[in-house]
Amino acid sequence: MEKNSNDASAGKTVLIVDDEFGILEVLESILSDAGFKVTTAVNGQDALVHLQDNVPDLVIVDYMMPLLNGAGVIEAMRANGRLSAVPVILISALPERTISERCVGYQAFVRKPFKSERLMEEI
Repeated sequence: MEKNSNDASAGKTVLIVDDEFGILEVLESILSDAGFKVTTAVNGQDALVHLQDNVPDLVIVDYMMPLLNGAGVIEAMRANGRLSAVPVILISALPERTISERCVGYQAFVRKPFKSERLMEEI
């Protein structure tokens, strides 16, 4: 299978943060095939450790996770000068109306389950 790499994704790094391993694997495959360099974290605390040394071009983060949820990750990113401008796509099975009452600072929202085309539109 030939990769669909293009100039927009070439060399760009995406951090995916989700406690569901199946979602991590699928998203990693889709984004790698699109030409992105992909890193993953299994919860918000793991993401913050990763972000100490690495500044991605985009973060895709699940809202509901153990240890530190997506809102906590976004809040920490926005408080950090190195990370404050990194765009975030928030994903969740909850409706955005519910999320937006508890979480700010994300640029796009994609509701689970989602089609890969929908996520790629936001990216």
